[in-house]
Amino acid sequence: MAEEVLHYLEPRRGGIYLDGTLGGGGHARLILEATFPDGILVGLDHDAQALEAAGSSLAEFGDRVMLRHGNFAEMASHLDALGVAMLDGVVLDLGVSSYQLDSPNRGFSFREEGPLDMRMNPSAGRSAASVIAEADADHLKRIFREFGEERWAGRIAQEIVAVRERQPIKTTLQLAELVSRVVPRGKGPQRIHPATRVFQALRIYVNGELDSLQAGLEAARQRLKVGGRLVVISFHSLEDRIVKQAFRALSTGCICPPRLPVCACGQKPVARLLTRKGVTATDAEVEHNPRARSAVLRAMEKLSAEEKHDG
Repeated sequence: MAEEVLHYLEPRRGGIYLDGTLGGGGHARLILEATFPDGILVGLDHDAQALEAAGSSLAEFGDRVMLRHGNFAEMASHLDALGVAMLDGVVLDLGVSSYQLDSPNRGFSFREEGPLDMRMNPSAGRSAASVIAEADADHLKRIFREFGEERWAGRIAQEIVAVRERQPIKTTLQLAELVSRVVPRGKGPQRIHPATRVFQALRIYVNGELDSLQAGLEAARQRLKVGGRLVVISFHSLEDRIVKQAFRALSTGCICPPRLPVCACGQKPVARLLTRKGVTATDAEVEHNPRARSAVLRAMEKLSAEEKHDG
């Protein structure tokens, strides 16, 4: 959704922008080109391999690019380290990147054999394999239901516990085949692979993605200049719901009961919605990039320099 990102971000020469999910550097490159000759791009990614690849790709832009290894939820500390106070815009392209999906050794894809890892930062935290090996059936059920909205969460969890008593579940195909055996097959062709929601749930849980998103949205709001813009692309309903609710709260004014003749709460909107409804990819983009079919873009513009908001 490159055109849509540029449309809503409105990058301008001389501005300072942050790409909190640098990935392959695609959005970063577009922002740098749009802000030529003096715009600055701060790029964050908690995947060191992706950061290194993006650094090589963006090397031609010289000192207009500042890259940091870390999670966008901690953007404030990274900006402080770089001496950057405020931003003209922030882009967050959530979820797993094509680079990660296409690397079997990272364990994100259920279509190719690889270690069941799923960590965005392989040097930190617990892998998906350790969660599968150690969590009890109730905990696994909660993970699959809460983060994957998986209808058959309980049945899948019970099967995992039964299978791991005989042999450890260490690879992506082991888990994908287990889920495929357990999930009842409906009539007609299935729209998504039976393991899709389970892999999504494990990835979100292992990386703490929803907590990071909430923290990142607040950090971005605080660091945006008045008139600065935040553009977020999400790929499933849990992420999109968090973004939608956060933007709605920031753009809401008086919340007093209608019966009060005069506002007593004093609440004023600190942001303006740029997208009343989520923006989706065009048919042409989906045909070119099938992964874009579930993408939803939302954007807001900061109106107020206030640092407190009761949302």
